[in-house]
Amino acid sequence: MRRKILAGVAGIAAVVALAGPAAADTTGDTIVTLTVDAAGGLSITVPASVNIGHGVEGSTVTGQLGPVTVLDQRGSLTPNWTATVISTDFTTGGGTSGETIPNINVLYWSGPATATAGGGTFTPGQPTAAQQVIINVPRTAMSHTGGTGNNFATWNPTLVVNVPVGTVQGVYTGTVTHSVF
Repeated sequence: MRRKILAGVAGIAAVVALAGPAAADTTGDTIVTLTVDAAGGLSITVPASVNIGHGVEGSTVTGQLGPVTVLDQRGSLTPNWTATVISTDFTTGGGTSGETIPNINVLYWSGPATATAGGGTFTPGQPTAAQQVIINVPRTAMSHTGGTGNNFATWNPTLVVNVPVGTVQGVYTGTVTHSVF
């Protein structure tokens, strides 16, 4: 009898071992999406005002404008941009011919970027004084090509104003406008 019980227990164990849990032959996939938003847009910041110095008629007045920064937070696949610069005439008093320094006498050079971040290539419009340009029409100050995502560049441009002979004494004011697109 003892043999029959042992044989019965062994048989039950064999059936349980063979049956075991059923293996799963299926899988379940979940498609997950998310959205990456742009942190902001494309912007440019410039100093509110600057005094670049003084000179007499027939001389040249030169000075740096202070930091100009383009910030690109568009999160773009192709974050290309170009910053341009243009100047108005500089005037004093009533702005008569003797009280005006025409913008054809206003030159600019960007110099190299003083700080950058992000991928791609940052290219100064005028890396050195030898490349300075008259800014009576829009000129490239700095540009960015390539890379992906956000980026920024800062530079400290130099303004050169040739004061014509016959210009009267006074404090001359003009506007240098940087734009980015």
